[in-house]
Amino acid sequence: MRPTGRLHLGNYVGALENWVRLQEAGWSNFHMVADWHMLTTAYEDTARLGEYTVEMVLDWLAAGIDPARSVIFVQSDVKEHAELHLLFSMLVSKARLERIPTLKEQIRDLGMDEATISYGHLGYSVLQAADILLYQATHVPVGEDQVPHVELTREIARRFNFVYCKDRPPVFPEPEAQLTAFPRLRGLDGNRMSKSVGNTIMLAESPERITELVRQAYTDPKKIRATDPGRPEADESDGHPGCVVWEYHRKFNPAEADDIAARCRAGTLACVPDKRHLAEVLSAVLAPIRERRERWARDPDAVRDVIADGNRRAREVAMATMDEVRSAMGLSSVAVRSARGGAA
Repeated sequence: MRPTGRLHLGNYVGALENWVRLQEAGWSNFHMVADWHMLTTAYEDTARLGEYTVEMVLDWLAAGIDPARSVIFVQSDVKEHAELHLLFSMLVSKARLERIPTLKEQIRDLGMDEATISYGHLGYSVLQAADILLYQATHVPVGEDQVPHVELTREIARRFNFVYCKDRPPVFPEPEAQLTAFPRLRGLDGNRMSKSVGNTIMLAESPERITELVRQAYTDPKKIRATDPGRPEADESDGHPGCVVWEYHRKFNPAEADDIAARCRAGTLACVPDKRHLAEVLSAVLAPIRERRERWARDPDAVRDVIADGNRRAREVAMATMDEVRSAMGLSSVAVRSARGGAA
């Protein structure tokens, strides 16, 4: 995850919830603060990276990531990411990188001119491949928009193994994307959730603030009176994207979601009490996360120790992988000495 500070419900549904589930299922997980990736679109604004890193890691811990079972580390503290990125960049064409859908979306969303894209921005999906394959990952929990990046990673793994591992076991697996069952949650206004837009509910929000925010949530503009029949689902005939309140019920209150939808359609459920009920549901869901965050926040040294220990554990794995990579490519000093037939 790119360090952007505190996280919101969309981050939880799209990533964190899945991470915790995999951890509880017994997977060996590596969770990376992708600070180098921040530079691809915000290289001039790095003053708060350290603060944002700590705030984000606090939310990871609050959500249930256990540093005793899962590695939490910072990308820039494991220099092998840069080395593997450089080597992988020799295996990918510029044309292939330009076909990455999320790159095109970023260019559009940021109002960029394609001619001004930096070399680093164009190649950030290669850096992502290095991030994944450095730990010889077999599965990558991602949102649906990141699936093309995992596919590129698989291509790079195949290419590396084909070119350099003809007479030896392959160095890299071909990882699979693992999507959540509910991969994307819309913002309160019905559009894509984004802190910059201000349509989010943060994980650490107080119950009072949650109630205030949910009051603003998009419902059915045609349901003017409490007794008017509502449309919880989308209606393409007039561009109605569906009721956000019901979408949140489906995710966080599934036991009642069908009944809520039926009462809405029948005109027996008004939006105001429905929003009030959703706010209570969300407050209850986020209560344990908020409490864990407050405990960790009281001991900032413990959070720094978690990151330092995670950096150490990540480096151990990364160094071992790079030994394999250099050996396969004939770049290691051992391979050079062997070719010369002499000792150091």
